[in-house]
Amino acid sequence: MYIGIVVGSVVATRKSDELVGKKLLIVQKVNPKDESLGTHEVAVDSVGAGKGEYVLVTQGEPAMYVFETSTSCIDAAIIGIVDSMEVS
Repeated sequence: MYIGIVVGSVVATRKSDELVGKKLLIVQKVNPKDESLGTHEVAVDSVGAGKGEYVLVTQGEPAMYVFETSTSCIDAAIIGIVDSMEVS
C-alpha cells in the first residue's frame, strides 16, 4: 500500500468488461512528507476520489478483491482518501 495524489484520469472507451463503469485515475506516488517519488500509476477508484486528493492505493492481488472478484485484471485500486498525514 502507498500514499499518492490524484493527478489526472484515464478515459478508455474499449476496455475489459471488469472495468466498465469504473473510474480510472492517474496517481503520483508521494512519501509521508508530501515529496514526489516521481512515479505514476493508473488505479481503479473505489471511493470517489478526485483530482488533487491524497489517496491510499493497494496493489497486486489485494486490489482485485476490492471489487469482489478474484479473476480481475485490476492491479492497483484506490481504497481510501487521506484526511491528514503526520510525520514525527
